[in-house]
Amino acid sequence: MTTAPDDAHQDASHRYRAMRAFLRSADDTLPGKFEITREGIVHDLLSPNGPHELTASRLRRRLEEVMPEEIVAHTGEPDVEDEPEGVMRRPDIMVIAEEDMDIEGSFDARTLIAAIEVVSRSNPRNDWVGKMRDYPLLGIPVYAIFDPRTGTGAVLTDIHPTPDGPRYATRKDFVYGEDVTIGEWTIPTDGLPRYTDEGVRDAGPGAS
Repeated sequence: MTTAPDDAHQDASHRYRAMRAFLRSADDTLPGKFEITREGIVHDLLSPNGPHELTASRLRRRLEEVMPEEIVAHTGEPDVEDEPEGVMRRPDIMVIAEEDMDIEGSFDARTLIAAIEVVSRSNPRNDWVGKMRDYPLLGIPVYAIFDPRTGTGAVLTDIHPTPDGPRYATRKDFVYGEDVTIGEWTIPTDGLPRYTDEGVRDAGPGAS
């Protein structure tokens, strides 16, 4: 017996909604960060730490210094999702027009100008592999990765079709200390903290 494509789609949609319902119930009771991919639930066991949050804060401020007022670098909720694709992600920073935030529920991923991730110490593969696959699938045109483990990063652009699905065609790597362009805006990367065994390795006073 052959299963109809519509039945398969309905099964996938039901599975996604079940995972989404679980995450809504678990968000306030279980530690860490939860996201959904086609493979299932991704759980980053550790809550974001000081260097991670400091990096996100400095990037947000630097972007908002050079972007027009109607564009924001948003941190926090809500998430972005595409139920038909079975993907729900929570970028550390979402570059988005204020008018596109004025909706109920999740942001439409295709309204994002860019997604920015600060690599997790506990699950770096999620940022470097999983989100590199999912963000072009969601239609997010720019994906920037900052990795406090190594003091390096990359900006990915130019979504194009491949046999494995949409992928970014262009990757520009950088090291901390260089200027980096995200969308139309260029910001410095000096003064961003690094992960160490003891905690933060900072660039010293004056970093913003």
